[in-house]
Amino acid sequence: MKKLLSSLLVIAAAGSSAWANAAPFTLTSPDFTSGKLLPAAAGGKPGNDPACHGQNISPLLEWQNAPVNTKSFALIIQDPQGKNGLGATHLVAYGIPATTQRLERTALSNGKGFVGGVNSKGSEAYVGPCPPPTRDLHYYTFTLIATDLPTNAFPAGLLREELLHRLEGHALASAGMVAGYQAKAAQ
Repeated sequence: MKKLLSSLLVIAAAGSSAWANAAPFTLTSPDFTSGKLLPAAAGGKPGNDPACHGQNISPLLEWQNAPVNTKSFALIIQDPQGKNGLGATHLVAYGIPATTQRLERTALSNGKGFVGGVNSKGSEAYVGPCPPPTRDLHYYTFTLIATDLPTNAFPAGLLREELLHRLEGHALASAGMVAGYQAKAAQ
């Protein structure tokens, strides 16, 4: 009995140290550093909104060390200050295959490599930042969620809140980045 207990303690200790030494699930981008500004080109395209002055080029995103049982990823980009403090969602993406470890520059803008949910502008693809031209710095959160769900688990067109509700009990881990963006001053 003592030998069995000793063996179990050794196995438990080895397992916990392996978990403690596991590399963290991370999200990075060569286009910006977390805590810094997004490139100007990532902003929304000019149009009816004078705050938009970018090219709507979604940044390249890369990740590594997802949990072992990951079957798909979801990605949400939001501005908690947007819409006068009510929050603006710039991207709702899910059904990203577990074999994917990066989304190329413009993939999110072009709706490639994911199932699109509906963002605050009614689009199923990335819509770049367009904060008001008050020179107020807005912060954008990029949240990548590893899930145990197959890529075809959900239909296209889910709102952020619907996606998060459906992910309850299926989210394995998350990785994230935060970047600032500032509109040009009104002319």
